[in-house]
Amino acid sequence: MEDDNKLSYFFLGLGLGVVAGVLFAPKSGVETRDFLTSKANEGADLARRRAQELRDVAAEQLDRGKSTVQRHKENLAAAVDAGKQAYRDSLNTPLAD
Repeated sequence: MEDDNKLSYFFLGLGLGVVAGVLFAPKSGVETRDFLTSKANEGADLARRRAQELRDVAAEQLDRGKSTVQRHKENLAAAVDAGKQAYRDSLNTPLAD
């Protein structure tokens, strides 16, 4: 949730910076458009990198979750097998009088 807020503030700041830059640009129209295009490309690159990082983190978390579930599944299966064996052993053990 905190990362979403940071990203929203980033884009808000980016937009305000673009507007202020256009209003107070000391350069010609062509230079300003080139500058804005380069900044927009930088923003798009940043967004792509951030999206890739998020995908990587999500994939890592998914793998970690799968391995945890598999480990718990194996532990549960071992416990059930041990319980079955203990039950069988108790049936085969003669009662002491």
